[in-house]
Amino acid sequence: MHLDLCVSDIHLAVMSLADPTSDTTPFFSDDSEAEGLEEPGAGPSHHREVEEPASGVSSMRSVFTVIVLCFINLLNYMDRFTVAGVLPDIEQYFGINDGKSGLLQTVFICSYMFLAPVFGYLGDRYNRKVIMSVGIGFWSVVTLASSYMPREYFWLLLLTRGLVGVGEASYSTIAPTIIADLYVKERRTQMLSVFYFAIPVGSGLGYIVGSKVDDMAGDWHWALRVTPALGLVAVVLLLFVVKEPKRGAIEARPEHTLQRTSWLGDMKALCRNPSFVLSTFGFTAVAFVTGSLALWAPAFLFRAAVFTGERPPCIKGPCDTSDSLYFGIITVVSGILGVASGAEVSRRLRLRTPKADPLVCALGLLLSAPFLYLAIVFAQASPTATYVFIFLGETFLSMNWAIVADILLYVVVPTRRATAEAFQIVLSHLLGDAGSPYLIGLVSDSLKQTDSYLWQFRSLQLSLLTCTFVAVGGGAFFLATALFIEKDRQRAANYTPSDDEPIVVPKSGRSTRVPVSSVLI
Repeated sequence: MHLDLCVSDIHLAVMSLADPTSDTTPFFSDDSEAEGLEEPGAGPSHHREVEEPASGVSSMRSVFTVIVLCFINLLNYMDRFTVAGVLPDIEQYFGINDGKSGLLQTVFICSYMFLAPVFGYLGDRYNRKVIMSVGIGFWSVVTLASSYMPREYFWLLLLTRGLVGVGEASYSTIAPTIIADLYVKERRTQMLSVFYFAIPVGSGLGYIVGSKVDDMAGDWHWALRVTPALGLVAVVLLLFVVKEPKRGAIEARPEHTLQRTSWLGDMKALCRNPSFVLSTFGFTAVAFVTGSLALWAPAFLFRAAVFTGERPPCIKGPCDTSDSLYFGIITVVSGILGVASGAEVSRRLRLRTPKADPLVCALGLLLSAPFLYLAIVFAQASPTATYVFIFLGETFLSMNWAIVADILLYVVVPTRRATAEAFQIVLSHLLGDAGSPYLIGLVSDSLKQTDSYLWQFRSLQLSLLTCTFVAVGGGAFFLATALFIEKDRQRAANYTPSDDEPIVVPKSGRSTRVPVSSVLI
């Protein structure tokens, strides 16, 4: 009998070492840290293991990790909207119309969204820190190259802007899943709120830095050379500060109790998740509106000022970029207020109803629509009123950034989160901001009856009104999400593994991971 027990212990130890989810390979592993196999009483190492956080990352290291991820997220959005901040100069330099101007954002978003599933698949299976480091390094090099395009080769600028999407796809699909593996519940929501502060702040800084560097250098090309240098700093911080956490280890049921299914199986499960699907469609509306405003709002404000005679037309660069500066400041302040107020309202409303998150998202979109409409209509009559309405509209629009991410994380099991992030990115961008800047530009060109300053302004004004109706539709999708959110959250929290998924077997006071089939044998 004693011999049988010893053989059984040896068998369990071998199975644990052979477990494909163990973390023994730094580059190709799922996590960076290996789970120790010491027996109780084996010395001080046992006590260190007991005291180690479930994620494998200390609380201080976790905070630094979130700070670095926020910094990189800020750089991503700063780079994305630097182009919008100097768009009048780019139009004048290359001699392009509104349709081609819209392509600058569209080709980037298309590259970003089509590559997101690839990095989502890799992020659920391999070392996330290494994937992000390579992607951000590539993004920095390509962004720098885009600043050296001569005026005869606009298509090369489009190509480089498309390649920038490679770096952003490698980061945006993976970074939220790392935060999800460091924190849970209210703490996770708080950290995601901090992470998504970088979206409006980075976007606003893109306009501000782009316009100011353009003014100081007298050349818009220098505006595109700021973020690449900071991107290389971000790679260094990512490699030496960020530590890969163990996937799902801090959940009530960690990753090793869940079976990793195929990509097709993941997609089928996600499509059967109504909260995930409906919230993704709601977020698509947010992407459509923000993508349109991000590229066209500064140009629209500039055209309104030219039409009313407040600014001279841009015949020879550098153009007046003060509207980009003001819009950037508004974006930063409204984004901070919007994300913070959205998280706080959601936190308070959760005390009354578990449907708080989708209801707050719906409220934000439905309230933003009328203010954006008023901002577009008042552009020629009162610049002050226009900026006030833009501020209110963007504040309400920003309320859902962190909340949508939190919804995804708690209605999807840990082993499918990066794939879910990628799917949401693809769908929201495919139907949202991938086409909206180009669509707004095409509609503006089609409505333009003459090439006068009046119709340059009026045609863009009419085309931007589309955003208000899309915002109302997005609010309806979030209201529909509220009908399913409780059931889907409980299903993810109580997910039942299949018959041959790994289970936890006690081994001398510790948990050892073995497949069900091995125990049965």
